[in-house]
Amino acid sequence: MELTNGIFKATKQVYKSNKGSILRTIVYTIGHFAIAITVLMLVADVSFSIALTDAIVEPIANSVWYFILDKWWASR
Repeated sequence: MELTNGIFKATKQVYKSNKGSILRTIVYTIGHFAIAITVLMLVADVSFSIALTDAIVEPIANSVWYFILDKWWASR
């Protein structure tokens, strides 16, 4: 129980101190999923399941990069 409370408190603190960056990152990620699926299906002519797999994996990596970039940019 103590561990769970500590995790929730730490999560709240991280969210509170990074709220703007986290919300922008979530919006960016959702848009990236939709765009990646559409482009892959139209340009590469792949099936929806393949496009979905790539559209999830690649944007997650980009989202981590964007979060780091945004935190660095906002600190300048």
